[in-house]
Order: sequence, then C-alpha cells, then structure tokens
Amino acid sequence: LFIVIVLAVIFVPILSPYEISEFNLADKEQAPSSTHWLGTDEQGRDVLLRLFVGGRISILVGLMAAGVSVVLGSLVGGIAGYYGGRVDNILMRIAEIIYSIPFMPTVISLSAALMWRVSSEQKMYFVMFLIGVLSWPGLARLVRGQILSLREQEFMQATEILGISDRSKIVRHLLPNTLAFIIVSATLGMAGAILSEAGLSFLGLGVTPPTPTWGNMVERARNTNVFRNMQWLWIPPGVMIMLTVVSINLLGEGLRDAFDPKEIR
Repeated sequence: LFIVIVLAVIFVPILSPYEISEFNLADKEQAPSSTHWLGTDEQGRDVLLRLFVGGRISILVGLMAAGVSVVLGSLVGGIAGYYGGRVDNILMRIAEIIYSIPFMPTVISLSAALMWRVSSEQKMYFVMFLIGVLSWPGLARLVRGQILSLREQEFMQATEILGISDRSKIVRHLLPNTLAFIIVSATLGMAGAILSEAGLSFLGLGVTPPTPTWGNMVERARNTNVFRNMQWLWIPPGVMIMLTVVSINLLGEGLRDAFDPKEIR
C-alpha cells in the first residue's frame, strides 16, 4: 500500500492534464465529475492534482525529518556507547534535556514565531528540521544500549589489535550492527513526522498555502460550509493521511519482527 501511495504521488501530477497553479474561477467548487475526479476547490483548481502534489510534500517532510533524527540519534548514541564515561554522561544528559522538552508546544511556538517571516518553502524545510531535531533522543538511547554490549565482543577486540581508528570502529563496525533498530526507528519516526506536519498545517502553523500538503487541505474542514457541503475538499487528504501512516506503521512492525533475533520462524 505504501509503495502504491509513493508511486501515485510521483506519477499522478506528471500525468495530470492540469497545472498546480492553474486557476479557473468558472469551474470553482464543482463536485467530483468525469472532468475533475475529486472536484475543484474555491479557486477552480483540480483537487486530485493538489492531493497528490500535497502528498509529495507530506511524505518528503516525513522522510527528511526521520533522516535528521536518524543521523543525530545514531551518531550521538554511537559516540556515547563507544566512549562511555564522561562523554556518555554529557551526551545522555543533553539527550534527556531535549527529550524533556514538550514537543508539540515547542514546535507550535516556533512555527508561530516564524509564520510571517519566511516563505512557504522555507517553512517546509524548517518544519522538517525542527521535527527531526526534537525526535532523536529515543533512538540515541537505543543505539547506545546496543553498542555498550557490542563493544565488548571479540570482533571489536580484533579492531583494537589491527589499530583501526575510533571513527572507523563506530561507523564501519558498530553502527552497521545496530542497523535493524535504526531502520525500524526511522520507519516509525517517518509516520510520526507526517502526523506532526499534518497537525501543524491544520493549525496554519506548518507548510502554508498555496503550497499544498495533506494537513493544510484538511484545514478547510474548519469552514462550516465546506465541512457540510464540500466534503471532496477535506475527506480525500484525511483518508490519505490515515492510509499512509497506517501502512508505514505496519511496515515498521513487520521490519521489527523480521529483524528480531528472538522471533520464531
């Protein structure tokens, strides 16, 4: 299902006969028809096209936010677990401080402060970075715990005898052995990031129009007339958010079971 969604957000905008910035006020607020499969919005734009273009943005935000979280969490956890002692204490205390920061209030406050100061595209990158920066401590703890046990094994003693550098030990020998946990964390983190972006955009604090995302498309449901009479404007993006997040979570659970060495096959 997730592969189908990804292929759809890539190819539907390419194959669509309409343009994302194409306005046609004569066709505004039309119900779904053979011409416009999901109808048109208040400016006559094709909702189907905007739905899948918005999907590109939402999935990209989730992917990049998960990437930032994985890079920070893996490096901090790897360094803390390998060196231990004072380095471990300092890095884990930093992780705990960030972990204690209330996620949504912080994101909402910072997004609101920048609402009128940056463009929609810059806001998108800011949201990606902010979600990623506030999401890495959990992965760092997990990686640290794995490396604390891995560093005492025989293959690490061999790297010590061979004189391999600390960076190479962490990046080439320790982190690859925690790859299963990193992949699962990245998958589930991507789903969480998509939901966070959708929530922020619904509140008008995420990616702002005219750039479409599933979150700011659902935001139209706050208008009573749209909610009652123009369901084609907000139900499809809501369904896409649900299907995407559920499919990613199921993928993450499947990967967790597949990588679990205790799983009975």
